[in-house]
Amino acid sequence: MYTFSGKIKTFSLALMLIGAIGIAFSLATAHKTNEQVTTILSQEHGAHEAHNAEATHETAHKEASHKVEAHDDAAAHLEHAKTQIETRPWSAIYVAAFFFFMITLGTLVFYAIQRASQAGWSIVLYRVMEGISRSMVPFSVIIFVLLVLSALNITHIFAWMSPENAAHDEILHLKSAYLNVPFFLIRAFIFLAGWNLYRFLSRKYSLAEDNEPINGVSYNKNFKATIAFIFFFGISEYLMGVDWLMSIDHHWFSTLYPWYVFASMIVTAVTVIAMVTIYLKSKGFLAEVNDSHIHDLAKFMFGFSIFWTYLWFAQYMLIWYSNQGEETVYFVMRMDHYKTIFFSMIPLNFIFPFLILMNSDFKRKYVFVLMGGIAIVIGHYIDIFNLIMPGSVGAHWGIGIPEISAFLFFLGLFVFCTFKTIGKAKLMADNNPFIEESKHYHY
Repeated sequence: MYTFSGKIKTFSLALMLIGAIGIAFSLATAHKTNEQVTTILSQEHGAHEAHNAEATHETAHKEASHKVEAHDDAAAHLEHAKTQIETRPWSAIYVAAFFFFMITLGTLVFYAIQRASQAGWSIVLYRVMEGISRSMVPFSVIIFVLLVLSALNITHIFAWMSPENAAHDEILHLKSAYLNVPFFLIRAFIFLAGWNLYRFLSRKYSLAEDNEPINGVSYNKNFKATIAFIFFFGISEYLMGVDWLMSIDHHWFSTLYPWYVFASMIVTAVTVIAMVTIYLKSKGFLAEVNDSHIHDLAKFMFGFSIFWTYLWFAQYMLIWYSNQGEETVYFVMRMDHYKTIFFSMIPLNFIFPFLILMNSDFKRKYVFVLMGGIAIVIGHYIDIFNLIMPGSVGAHWGIGIPEISAFLFFLGLFVFCTFKTIGKAKLMADNNPFIEESKHYHY
């Protein structure tokens, strides 16, 4: 039985402490004066443009009777930039929180698929997947709090929630039957409650299976709960992608988008499952896990990387080819201000994993699986960053204290919850009808 080691506990708590200090500092210094915003704009866009903007603003004050419209435009531009700059720490928190949340949710659905299909090979990995999905509980709370804070206009991650936008935005008015704050929060609560309920029940039944005969009551209850969860997940994940990510760019929509989010979710989850499994193997645990199990996980990493790339290219190519303004608006900001990270996803999420994991022998070598896994994890963090930041902070982004601190905090929380849960039960799920197949699995 695995014991939650003091080194991992100290490491995870240190990450959370460092991250929490950085987050607190970022939020404490988030508020900006108009003068500070003007300075930031001069640094981002060049002194000449900022000088013109400032001069226009000052001139508007001096000659208000003659240039009211210019004053209003300059003031609105300054206020909009100020809001986006102040939103950056909150957006950094949301990026990191959603990234680690999607790992836990992706792990849970991968686990559910294994149970529903009654796959034999993966049973020796059940407790690893149950440990990873345990982190969903604190991440769910944090995600919901961030959504509520945005609904209260404490943060401005979702611009459509602003009363001013709701009152003057004709496109938003047409979407208001679905995209309104009460309905949005109700949907979010239902999604989180349903996913966490299944995680709780499945874990409970899984542990109960250890003390029951093969094909016992708990095994059958778990199977039924899993079928219901997969049906619920198929609908809720699609709406979640629309609500929590796509609505940040509320003037734009894509029917392919939620599938794209799912592809990023599932490939990152399988990758983390493989990395945690390899770590436990290196410490002398999971003796029943062999190279064939790692090989299969690597195959999923390889396959889902190609699936993600297909969706990335399909969405980009179709929008680029049709060249419709209401569609291309999504990529204009990303191509103008996020080009480096936008295109860095291709080598990290496709080329590098493809070249490493294409070879069947390399899929059995832990070092190659870890190399590919690190690239995938970094690449899909960048992917989520690219989905959230352009719509919430515009051109006023960066990789600094807010982003690094948020990532470290949630990484520490993830490590703490995962390994603490893994240490609470036997690493082998006993009395499953296919357990012997899993123990002696070879491919």
